[in-house]
Amino acid sequence: MIQILPRYSYVQSPSRSIPLIALGYLEPFLSRCFCTRNPQLEDDVQTVFQIINSSSSSNDLKLSLKSSGVFLSDELIDKVLKRVRFSHGNPLQALEFFYYTGKRKGFFHSAFSLDTMLYILGRSRMFEDIWNVLIEVRGKDQSVITPRTVMVVLARIAKVCSVRQTVESFRKFKKFVPHFDTTCFNALLRTLCQEKSMTDARNVYHTLKHDFRPNLQTFNILLSGWKSPEEAEGFFNEMREMGVKPDVVSYNSLIDVYCKGRDMEKAYKVLDEMQREEQSPDVITYTSIIGGLGLIGQPDKARDVLKEMKEYGCYPDVAAYNAAIRNFCIAKRLGDAYSLTDEMVSKGLSPNATTYNLFFRVYYWSNDLQSSWNLYNRMMDTGCLPNTQSCMFLMRLFRRQEKVEMALRLWSDMVEKGFGSYTLVSDVLFDLLCDLGKLAEAEKCFLEMIEKGQKPSNVSFRRIKVLMELASRHEALENLSEKMAMFWRPVQVRGSTDRGARVR
Repeated sequence: MIQILPRYSYVQSPSRSIPLIALGYLEPFLSRCFCTRNPQLEDDVQTVFQIINSSSSSNDLKLSLKSSGVFLSDELIDKVLKRVRFSHGNPLQALEFFYYTGKRKGFFHSAFSLDTMLYILGRSRMFEDIWNVLIEVRGKDQSVITPRTVMVVLARIAKVCSVRQTVESFRKFKKFVPHFDTTCFNALLRTLCQEKSMTDARNVYHTLKHDFRPNLQTFNILLSGWKSPEEAEGFFNEMREMGVKPDVVSYNSLIDVYCKGRDMEKAYKVLDEMQREEQSPDVITYTSIIGGLGLIGQPDKARDVLKEMKEYGCYPDVAAYNAAIRNFCIAKRLGDAYSLTDEMVSKGLSPNATTYNLFFRVYYWSNDLQSSWNLYNRMMDTGCLPNTQSCMFLMRLFRRQEKVEMALRLWSDMVEKGFGSYTLVSDVLFDLLCDLGKLAEAEKCFLEMIEKGQKPSNVSFRRIKVLMELASRHEALENLSEKMAMFWRPVQVRGSTDRGARVR
């Protein structure tokens, strides 16, 4: 008897322009916070993940799964598909795994598994397979197809297809989503704002708004993306004409447009209007004001806003401090920027990677290697892991100054602690190592990356291949070639012979 675990359900805020939040995500989050880690589950996830990566055919995959003895629960499938997604695993193998697990009697995929599988397929432009999956899931349990599913699929389609094709795909969802309503319409608009342009979102809004009833979130989605004050004002006025009352998110969007346009006079007028309408400004409101003051060259006045916030019972967060610190970094007043960082710490707030990147950017453009290295060590000592941008600033600086030891230290930390994008950073690292003829080091880093389930770029592989051929290291080259081949090994799905094409 297969255990049926709780499904994911989705809700959305009626007022904020934010992505849909999966309530089901809270369960594993709380488990991580308050419960002990389940080592057996993690081992099973790794076992299944390796089976998916190493299987060469549909039958091979099924036999390996059956002989593994692993219980394929909803939670395990969620974790396996998530790992496939972030490791850029073969989508055909993942799809066969999804179909195999879903055909068991009494078993239902979670909404999270469905959305993750669709994301994997969309990233590989396997759009026909997306609709096939949706058809099969609809026949078994339509409730797992949610507005978030609409957003996941449309986002991948919009990346490579036209606005017209994206809208056509949106209309197709009417046959799949149990409630094809304004929530789905909002998912389309959000996708267009993120993947296309605000002009496209505006045009689609005006075309389809009579088929749906625009709500507060609709306008907040549109308001949040405008860079033109005139366009933002137009939607703000239309919102009021339709009887939709602006909330703090609406006002924040308008203030942000004015601040980015350096029109601080209008921004302060909207701030006054908020208070008259009894909409209390929040930390996002003041953060926009701080950023706007920096753009007009008033970093000191922006710092004063941090103090004024407290008088209104609104306390600055890390993002607010980062905005003020950014202003001083732009003005190259690093002493004041570091003072604000110390103040932030004294208030119990921890600088994040964005905070450090503000300084890394200054040091990178001034070619200050020593200050960058000291800051990196300080960052690691405080337990704040760098993000991809931090790593790129550092690695590009190491390459510029040909500092191999520093580059290898950063790479070692990335591999050990799991931060940063291996693919992006490794390209710069391999350029450095190949330029200086450090073939042994390049090979070691290459293999470490593959062991993490990450595919080195074809450009980097070709560079290392040329050096190995020149050094007559044919055995090592053959080993690396076999490792690379793992990332595009064909697999036949559901008995089809023409779907085993290579996936790049």
